[in-house]
Amino acid sequence: MAKQSIFGRISQLAKANINALLDQAEDPQKMLDQMVRDYKANITEAEGAVAQTIGNLRMLEDDYNEDVKASQDWGSKALAASRKADEFRAAGNPSDAQKFDNLAKVALQRQISSENEAKASAPNIAAQRDVVEKLKTGLQQMQGKLGELASKRNELVARSKTAEAQTQMHDALKSIDIMDPTSEVSRFEEKIRREEALVRGQNELAASSLDAQFNSLEDLGEQTEVEARLAALKSGGAPAAQPAIAPSTDAPDADSDSVDETDFDKL
Repeated sequence: MAKQSIFGRISQLAKANINALLDQAEDPQKMLDQMVRDYKANITEAEGAVAQTIGNLRMLEDDYNEDVKASQDWGSKALAASRKADEFRAAGNPSDAQKFDNLAKVALQRQISSENEAKASAPNIAAQRDVVEKLKTGLQQMQGKLGELASKRNELVARSKTAEAQTQMHDALKSIDIMDPTSEVSRFEEKIRREEALVRGQNELAASSLDAQFNSLEDLGEQTEVEARLAALKSGGAPAAQPAIAPSTDAPDADSDSVDETDFDKL
């Protein structure tokens, strides 16, 4: 019963669907580690059971061989005793002949007993051999599964580490994504753009004010020249000659102080 129980566990473990078990596990890596330990423990236990079963089989085979040999030996002794009895009977000695015939009968009884024991043990030996072969096959399957588990475990660990590294890289890149309006970089960039816009506005305002100041200076210089020439006329002197100025295409100023050409005609 113990041998069958061990064999049942070996068969169950060997037929286990690893992928299905991993799909149901919360932590596949820990489950694989535990399965590897369980497999190693069961293989060690099964190896001991198989060794014991093989030992028992060898003992049965030895007993069977001894029974076969004993049967052959007793057969030889029965034949020898029977021949000896025939010799004494031929020599006219019936008492000794009967004695050896009795010995031949005893030898034949022992031969029959040995043959019966050999026949009785033959089915047990055959069954034990079948169990041993199945146990050996189960052990081989378990050893194959152990290699598969170890390979699967290593693959899973490598894939897990790769996925973890990729996740960390993705999170790192996401945290510095400049296109993300919520990121620190984007907010800092917006702040710089506002400061640059403020500087540009201040520059434009400063340039506009400077142009107005220069225009005021030009108007003041022209008015000063007119007053100087008028004063010269009133004092009876001729106005100072000025360099020729190209005629202007601008429309006459509509200011109330300007002089119309009709006023010159009246003079």
